[in-house]
Amino acid sequence: MATIYDIGELAEVSVATVSAVINNTSYVSPKLRKRVEEAIRELGYSPNLLARGLATKKTQTLGVLIPDIANFFFPEVVRGIEDRVKKDGYTIILGNSDDQLDKEELYLRLFLSKRVDGIVLTKCPGNISPQLLQLLNKNVPPVILLDQEYSELKTDSVLADDEGGGYIGTKHLLELGHRRIGMICGAPSLSTSIGRLAGYRRALAEFHTEFDPSLVVDGDYHIEPAYTAGLELLKRKPTAVFVTNFMMTIGFLRALAERKLSTPKDISIVSYDDFIWADAFNPPLTSVAQPQYELGYKAADVLLSRISKKHKRPQHVVLENSLHIRATTARRNKS
Repeated sequence: MATIYDIGELAEVSVATVSAVINNTSYVSPKLRKRVEEAIRELGYSPNLLARGLATKKTQTLGVLIPDIANFFFPEVVRGIEDRVKKDGYTIILGNSDDQLDKEELYLRLFLSKRVDGIVLTKCPGNISPQLLQLLNKNVPPVILLDQEYSELKTDSVLADDEGGGYIGTKHLLELGHRRIGMICGAPSLSTSIGRLAGYRRALAEFHTEFDPSLVVDGDYHIEPAYTAGLELLKRKPTAVFVTNFMMTIGFLRALAERKLSTPKDISIVSYDDFIWADAFNPPLTSVAQPQYELGYKAADVLLSRISKKHKRPQHVVLENSLHIRATTARRNKS
């Protein structure tokens, strides 16, 4: 196995220069850096990350914890994280909490024991235990909240504008003449659900339409609960439905088919989240698009800034959503 001494000999530079290139700890001229990098490739050198971590007190790894790996929203988010951290020589350890508090705590403690340099956390429903919360609030390692707010954790956050997304999706339906607009929400305690519902209510108020709580049902951000909630909602005769994530849209479309109803002829639908295959649906889905990749990329960027002590005060970044109008929404049929 090649060592840094072998690299130095082949590149005709000192061991200190090799170390500076590998660890990016001090300036090395482009000419010397190129020689060292060529020697590394030629010898197939792989650094001992454990030894480097002991020496620098860094592991060059980040823990990333998401609530549901099966949710189509998260792969692009994780890709954004991975692409950003790769630029700084980091890798990620990915965990999936399955929306379970005990599993979330297990992964968070695992990340702490592995001495990761930072943690990206998308919070699942419920509260972190007081003991673990105390550890995380020390910000060693630093934590950034992604997609979900959690007021008990005093740290950086990167979020999409959930209220704005709820507003533009509902407003589009109101502009088409719909007034009896159903909504399938996610878990009520989550900040995303609270924000999207607030946007829905703001749009209704702007169009002087009374809020009807019977038209709002809980689909828990998953397919099966949304299918069940959708069947109940259809009994209340909405002319349009705003479904606040893509997984729930799949469940609601199943309920619609079971009742032999079609979109947009019988019911107009706006779905939260947008994907490249939204055009492949028949008819293509009108969607509120979240900037998934940008959310992950920005979260990683802010976390790396925190790790390198480039900022001290908590940063709270909110990214805008956009409305993609396709064929599942139509002007209300007044007949």
